[in-house]
Amino acid sequence: ARVCGFDVETQSLEARRVVGYLPEGAPSYGEMSVRQFLGFIADARSVPANARARRLDDAIGRLNLEGVLEQPIETLSKGFKRRVGLAQAILHDPKVLILDEPTDGLDPNQKHEVRSLINAMARDKTIIVSTHVLEEVHAVCNRAIVIARGRVLADATPAELESRSRYHQAVSVTAADPKAAREALARVADVAAIEVDAQDGRITAFPKPGRSIFAAINEVFRERNIVVREMALEGGRLDEVFRTITQGKSATEANP
Repeated sequence: ARVCGFDVETQSLEARRVVGYLPEGAPSYGEMSVRQFLGFIADARSVPANARARRLDDAIGRLNLEGVLEQPIETLSKGFKRRVGLAQAILHDPKVLILDEPTDGLDPNQKHEVRSLINAMARDKTIIVSTHVLEEVHAVCNRAIVIARGRVLADATPAELESRSRYHQAVSVTAADPKAAREALARVADVAAIEVDAQDGRITAFPKPGRSIFAAINEVFRERNIVVREMALEGGRLDEVFRTITQGKSATEANP
């Protein structure tokens, strides 16, 4: 493997110098203050003296750590610990970032902050995110690779993966009269199958291969005066694609 042209075996140090890494859980030295820890990382990364203050200020500012600089890391919330982990990963301005579950356990506001930072840095860095949280793929990724049992089973954009879903171009409906809605859907020529969610009563109509059914469904509902509370065109579901790809399919089958 090569990182920015450096062979990871014969040029190990050069390869590591251009990489920033955030392990899952953002481990650190809990007894250190945030300022001490980031200073230690700057020393370990051999950040040049003439750039040290600028790099520290940039990392602290990007992660909004000004208010906790003198606080021991072990006393911080999970969200702030993750911010400190991200700060140490970007402190030396690496060309490559490897982030392992960067938003795991964070609240919605913290997730938004971290994802915004990742998207901002992606303009001039290669960022690899390892995650099982598929909403993360939508939020920050322009390329997704699915790996299972040591093999690459898919390598595509999130939209391309979604297009493999059986829900791609399906139409989901919540109607005031579910029975009438199902009867109407059954009369749409290009509807191949209809499923009803037992929990919320949502009806999903699946199109025949290569067909579009949204306009036809809308028209038949209008003609029959069926009151629709919600109707949506599905782009596809990554979780369903992930299960299909990883549960026994070969690389050839999953990635034709």
